Amino acid sequence: MLNSIILNECLGPLITGCCTGGSLIVAIGAQNAFVLSQGLKRQFVFVVALLCALIDALLISAGVAGFGCLVQQSPYVVIIATWGGAIFLFFYGLRSFLSAAKHNALTVDEAQSVGTLSGVIFTLLALSFLNPHVYLDTVVLIGSIATQYSDMGRVAFATGAIISSFVWFFSLAYGSVFLRPLFQKPIAWQILDTLIGITMWAIAGVLIWNMYFS
Repeated sequence: MLNSIILNECLGPLITGCCTGGSLIVAIGAQNAFVLSQGLKRQFVFVVALLCALIDALLISAGVAGFGCLVQQSPYVVIIATWGGAIFLFFYGLRSFLSAAKHNALTVDEAQSVGTLSGVIFTLLALSFLNPHVYLDTVVLIGSIATQYSDMGRVAFATGAIISSFVWFFSLAYGSVFLRPLFQKPIAWQILDTLIGITMWAIAGVLIWNMYFS
């Protein structure tokens, strides 16, 4: 009987958490673009996927624990995060445009030797923690939805959202290998770099626009 009650109280929030986390995380963004790029290069793929999932798990847990209320009540945190994220995204996008403009664009094999683990980790941390959208999705939104459940339900909801993050990032990182034949040509890398640059600048613009005009 007790097991049945626990199952009924947890199963619904678990499924809802999976669906909510999945719907938020699949949107095209700076973090996903970086994971896709690293997967295509086969450069520190496991570390990138794991770190992204762990960052999501940390922020989701903080949101469900109530940190989302603190973020909502601290406008200076939002302002600093917005400007910091916009500036970083601008320069990262600029780097992508400069890379796309090079005639000696990377091939897949050459790309494997580019970059260091520390550089990749730093870039990923910046793309994650300097992006206010990450906090709005994982901390504020998921944290707000979780308040409708009991203590046990909130744990189940957070678990579901975290599971969806792990599934998504590892699927994106390792699934990108199927696109490798397409990226054997330098022009494909140039197109990807251009799209990443546009994405970064678009997100930076939206961040500033929403802060002053929404």
